[in-house]
Amino acid sequence: MYIEQLYTSCLAEAAYYIESEGEATIIDPLREIQTYVDMAHQRGAKIKYVFETHFHADFVSGHIDLAKKTGATIIYGPKAQPAYDVYTAQDGEVFTIGKLTIEVLHTPGHTPESSCFLLKDEEGKNHAVFTGDTLFVGDVGRPDLLDGVMTKEELAGMMYDSLNNKIKPLSDDVIVYPAHGPGSACGKNIGKETFSTIGNQKKTNYALQEMTKETFIKKVTDGILPPPKYFFEDARINKEGYSSIDDIIARNNQALSEDAFKAEIENGAIILDTRKPDNFEKGFIPGAINIGLNGQYAVWVGSLLNINQPLVLVSEEGMEEEAIIRLARVGYENVKGYLAGGISSWNESLDTVESVSPKQVKLTNEILDVRKGGEFNNGHIEGAQLVTLSEMPANLEGLDKDKTYYVHCAGGYRSMIASSLMKRAGFKNPINVYGGFKAMEEAGLPVLLPTEA
Repeated sequence: MYIEQLYTSCLAEAAYYIESEGEATIIDPLREIQTYVDMAHQRGAKIKYVFETHFHADFVSGHIDLAKKTGATIIYGPKAQPAYDVYTAQDGEVFTIGKLTIEVLHTPGHTPESSCFLLKDEEGKNHAVFTGDTLFVGDVGRPDLLDGVMTKEELAGMMYDSLNNKIKPLSDDVIVYPAHGPGSACGKNIGKETFSTIGNQKKTNYALQEMTKETFIKKVTDGILPPPKYFFEDARINKEGYSSIDDIIARNNQALSEDAFKAEIENGAIILDTRKPDNFEKGFIPGAINIGLNGQYAVWVGSLLNINQPLVLVSEEGMEEEAIIRLARVGYENVKGYLAGGISSWNESLDTVESVSPKQVKLTNEILDVRKGGEFNNGHIEGAQLVTLSEMPANLEGLDKDKTYYVHCAGGYRSMIASSLMKRAGFKNPINVYGGFKAMEEAGLPVLLPTEA
């Protein structure tokens, strides 16, 4: 038996490779599939099945391309009705991979078709459960993504039954392999580990504690932030099908001259600058939005930009295709090309963002904290105003564009995104704070903690 978790930090997503006796299966693959094909080839195995835990909302799965390339069968749990050929399994149905078996556990709650896959070893003993977005480390999947088709309370009630009837009865030593880790918007507050055990989750996960269904529904639905804008579109893409990733790369990976780049901007394209914040601040094309490849790039693009918005890219030379692939992972395919030669080939004036160390922050100026509300409530700089990045630019309307604002997040990645959005909106002097809240606290700036706030 061979199991490998293939974790992609920038999406906080986990896919899985399982193999026995020359047969392999992939669970919840990313859109670019070559990694899985290469793994199987190198290990002398054939991919037999591609299991999908549900219609993912936060990324476009590679299941269709992988099945076409390998001849594998796509398997969903009950109630899935995609617009392409799959095998829809029954609750409790068992599939064989070499000397291993996988049992389908239908666990509606996150979505109606959500299913977990219980892996049994060569002796038939329960070894691991692949929980998709049903159960995370320290959390469960959000029940509010059906956009009015079902209420979040209805889905949360289903989740309660699924957890109590299918998940909690499993032995404490069964390994829990979820589809997401920390940073994913598919849960409220996912723990930092990317796998766990049933026993550990029974002790530490709030959703697995003994409580009534009514209490569970209230706990699970309380405090859910609005889903990122692209979630519903990605779920639709996964259900209806999509173009090959190879076709997307061929169409979008186009080098544009300066004149062609300008023409796309005049036709409505937004400039997405994917360089690191430290490079972006030194000089960027006016109006560009900085979302660097060094962070949760695709997640923030999906949270801030319309999925149908045409884009042109500015990237470090050699990183253009990477930027395009990672956009395609979340369904962003309307890329008109990238600036050939990168920022050094731009012959007109550049804009800049000033950045300072925490010790240079003047408390007489306004401080904008662009973290999430929960982060802010756990401790913030005295006098800071919460202006959450995910709600920009709408929440900038009450601010004075002529004022100086110190902008910070937790570490510096989100604050540069926010600063670029402010610049694009006409703010004259947003100042980015290096190191974010932690560095500001360490520098001795006055902090209000929860008991004081």
